[in-house]
Amino acid sequence: MKLYYSPGACSLSPHIVAIEAGIPLQLEKVDGKSKRTASGADFWLVNPKGYVPVLELDSGERLTEGPAIVQYLADLKPASGLVPANGTLPRYHLQEMLGYINSEIHKSYSPLFKLDTPEATRAERKEYLQRRYRFIEDVLVQQPYLLGDAFTVADAYLFTVTTWAKHVQLDLSGFPALLAYQQRVGERPAVREAMIAEGLIRDAA
Repeated sequence: MKLYYSPGACSLSPHIVAIEAGIPLQLEKVDGKSKRTASGADFWLVNPKGYVPVLELDSGERLTEGPAIVQYLADLKPASGLVPANGTLPRYHLQEMLGYINSEIHKSYSPLFKLDTPEATRAERKEYLQRRYRFIEDVLVQQPYLLGDAFTVADAYLFTVTTWAKHVQLDLSGFPALLAYQQRVGERPAVREAMIAEGLIRDAA
């Protein structure tokens, strides 16, 4: 399988999940501005939506949207414990959390990365994100991961989007449990491996 990714983008989440689950992936880097892949392909032809991640299966079929991709990957390796079993209430709680991260946090960052976003809009989005992170903070005060004691695909997603805070000058100092969580997740071997592979951090060795 091949993962189309851009370094540090939301595609980092399925990259982390694949490593956590022990699933080998071929990586194809995508330039988000030119919409060209590292091999020179037109990314619009890969994904008409124009954004990563895209998971290309061995059959040639392609799957898009991070929350769908991470569940697909984790379901390939159920023993990994990265997702609860299909049809169970915990699985729906996982999807509930993925939906919250996707709609309320992930997409709220988007205007902050655009140079032409008015300052009033930036301020409003940052204030909105602070409110949405308050819910996450209240969860993490009670438990080490979003769904309890075990790391899941939802944690890979939250960790990924929250790394963006420093790039858009979003102050998260009021969320100590969240900051401790980011450090804890960032120290996981699979997370470090994915970030090193994408050039986001250096290999200490």
